[in-house]
Amino acid sequence: MAASMSLPAIDIHTHMVPGHFPASLAGAPSAIEIRRGCDCGHAEVFVDGRQFRSITDECWDIGRRLETMDRMGIGRQILSPMPELLSFWRPADEAAAIAEHVNAELAAMVERAPGRFAALGMVPLQDPDRAIRMLEKLMAERSFLGVEIGTNIGGIPLGDARFRPFFAAAERVGAAIFVHPLKPLACYPLPGPGAMEALACFPCETALAAVSIIASNIAIDHPGLRIAFSHGGGALSLLLPRLDHGWRTTPAVGAAIADLPSLQARRFFYDMLVYDGETLRFLMRSLGKTQLCIGTDLPFAVAERDPLGRIAGLELLPADEGLLRHGNAARFLGFEEDGPQQH
Repeated sequence: MAASMSLPAIDIHTHMVPGHFPASLAGAPSAIEIRRGCDCGHAEVFVDGRQFRSITDECWDIGRRLETMDRMGIGRQILSPMPELLSFWRPADEAAAIAEHVNAELAAMVERAPGRFAALGMVPLQDPDRAIRMLEKLMAERSFLGVEIGTNIGGIPLGDARFRPFFAAAERVGAAIFVHPLKPLACYPLPGPGAMEALACFPCETALAAVSIIASNIAIDHPGLRIAFSHGGGALSLLLPRLDHGWRTTPAVGAAIADLPSLQARRFFYDMLVYDGETLRFLMRSLGKTQLCIGTDLPFAVAERDPLGRIAGLELLPADEGLLRHGNAARFLGFEEDGPQQH
């Protein structure tokens, strides 16, 4: 128990943006551009010629990230691409070229402090065969523990049969899969600023992605698959009693879904990025205390800045606190107690 508490806290949900993009990728003008201003600590991300987000150098500067981690008490960060970089809506060749550049930058960041960082890369999942080849290549490198994917792939749900071979490959090579909302399918225009989509629609999108995995029995057919959903699974916990009721009372649902939805949901991992202690207690009851991991969304503005304080406020037994700080993330990522497993 004391040993568990002494192990480094692991943050599974942090993002990076490369400090630059080549002027061309795969022989075409880059769809993504990083423009540095007079203040070298800040930059603007342009996507398809439009300003997308203001970022700080913490997105690519390992020294700055280490300062933040030490201040927060985080021992390890898992770096994944800013979701907009995933490019599932682009032609596969273009997305693959972006992925090659982003993955190379991720590997370089990890190599600067391999004891403090590991990476979840990106693959062009709109071309599942190519995505599998790239996944296998990434998992042969020590820097990578898996990949980040979107909640849908160019408008196609994750449970679609065309992605089955990819999930089978992830199970085979031991890759962790982190699912992050992106371009939600079920979101009508909301009043107010554009940030409302991420605040209100992302949790619903994440829940629907998890339901898509449940409805297609992927976790049952691939029991070794390690998959985590961001933002506490979004609205999934509130849907599970309804899904369970439908599974019990609607013969077609019970015949199609091989196990109770709430039991399937407890096969997944989730970050704890919900900003509220009572919500965390609810997630521990509905999803299981063994399935929740620290996630901060650093270095973006919506980040949770005191995840360990949030855990401490739950007043848990030391063993349970150790699960949330380290143990669950280690299982999701495939860590041994002293580092990542060899692939």
